[in-house]
Amino acid sequence: MALERLGTGIGWRPEIADAVERMPGIDWVEVVAENTCPGHLPESLRRLRERGVTVVPHGVSLGLGGADRPDEDRLAALAERVAALGSPLVTEHIAFVRAGGPRTASAALEAGHLLPVPRTRDALDVLCENVRIAQAALPVPLAVENIAALIAWPGEEMTEGQFLYDLVDRTGVRLLIDVANLHTNHVNRGEDPAEALAELPVEAIAYVHVAGGFERDGVWHDSHAHPVPPAVLDVLTRLASRVAPSGVLLERDENFPEPAELERELAAIRAAVAAGGAAGGGQWEPSATATAPEVPDATRQRVGLAQAAVLSSLVAGTPVPEGFDRVRMGVQARALAAKRADVVAKVAPELPGILGAGYRAAFLAYAQERPMTGGYRRDALEFAGVLLREGGTESRRRLEQWWLERAGLAPRRSLARRVLLRRG
Repeated sequence: MALERLGTGIGWRPEIADAVERMPGIDWVEVVAENTCPGHLPESLRRLRERGVTVVPHGVSLGLGGADRPDEDRLAALAERVAALGSPLVTEHIAFVRAGGPRTASAALEAGHLLPVPRTRDALDVLCENVRIAQAALPVPLAVENIAALIAWPGEEMTEGQFLYDLVDRTGVRLLIDVANLHTNHVNRGEDPAEALAELPVEAIAYVHVAGGFERDGVWHDSHAHPVPPAVLDVLTRLASRVAPSGVLLERDENFPEPAELERELAAIRAAVAAGGAAGGGQWEPSATATAPEVPDATRQRVGLAQAAVLSSLVAGTPVPEGFDRVRMGVQARALAAKRADVVAKVAPELPGILGAGYRAAFLAYAQERPMTGGYRRDALEFAGVLLREGGTESRRRLEQWWLERAGLAPRRSLARRVLLRRG
C-alpha cells in the first residue's frame, strides 16, 4: 500500500519555528510527539497545517524493542497526537529505553535515550509482537527507525539489513531509514552502509532522515547539532539510486544555524536524492502470511535480563556484561549522562539559571550516583532535592523556592521532615 508523497521536510523545533514558516520548499515537518500537547498546539504548527503542510509525530519513548509490551497509556497518547495533527502516519524507533522491573526482579531503570536491541531471534520475536500491538492501537500506519549505536551486542545472529527485512516481512510495518545512523554504524561498528542498503526492503521505506554529527577518538556521535557531512549525503544518494524516497527530512535539534545555512543543507539533500536518480518507490506489500505469534514469557524474560544488565552497567555502574567492549560502554555511559543533563536543562531551564556554571558538573555528579527511574521532569526535581539535602550550594534559597513551587504540598512536608532530621 502506497503512502502519500511527503517531499522535502525539516524537523520542527520551537527555536527555529519562525524560520521554518518562512523557508521555501518545505513540504512537511516532523515534531517530537512527547513535546506536543494536543490541546495546545503551537501557533506556528497551526499556521503550517492551515497552509497544507503535513505534520508527522515522531515518538521517542515507546521502547518497542524493550522486553515489556508497549504501555497502553503511551500508545493512547501517541494516537491522540496523530489525531490532533491530522497526520497520515506516525513513527517510532527500533530501540529500548527502559529495563528492569518485575519481569527481571530488579530495579526499574530509564535510559533517557535510545539504546540498540540485539539482532537475535529472541529480540526480533519480541519486537515483532510489540510492533503488532502498537499497530493495532494507532489510527494510521506506523514506521520504525533504525538507530545509531555506540555499542554492539555480542553474539548477534543477523545483520541490520536482515533484521529489518524480517521485521517488515513479519509485521508489514514501514521503515524510517536514517542514513546518518547508517553512517554512524559504519564508523562505530564497521558495518558497510552499502551492504545494509542492499539487504533492506527499500520499497517499505516511508521516509528518510538526514542529520549531522561529529567524530571524536574514532567514535561517531550522532549529535543532530552539526552540519550534514558529505559521507551521509553519499549514503543518501546510494539509497536514492535504488528507490526514490517519498520523503526526506533534515533533523537539527541543537546549535541551530542561521536559516540560510539550513536552506543550503536542504538544497544539498535535494541534490543528493536527484543524483541517485531512481524512479518510483513506496509500493511495499507485506507477505500475505505476515504474522507475529505470541511471544512466550520465557523469551521476554531472557531479553529483559540481558537489557537490564546492559542498562544497569550504563547508568548504575554495575559490571560491564561479558562480551561487551568496556571502552565503548564507557563512551555510551558518558553520552547518556550528558544527554540527561542537556534534556533536564531544557525541561527545567531555571536550574542552569540558578546554579550557573556549576550546573553541569553538579548534575553529572548526581547522575553518576542516581540512575533515572522516571521522566525528565521527575529527574529535575530529584536532582534539586539532592542538592538541598546535601547543602553547599550558594543559591540554596532560590533552589528551595523552585523545588517547593513544583513539588507540591506533600513533598513540602517530606522536605521539612528531612530538614528536621538533619538538624537533629
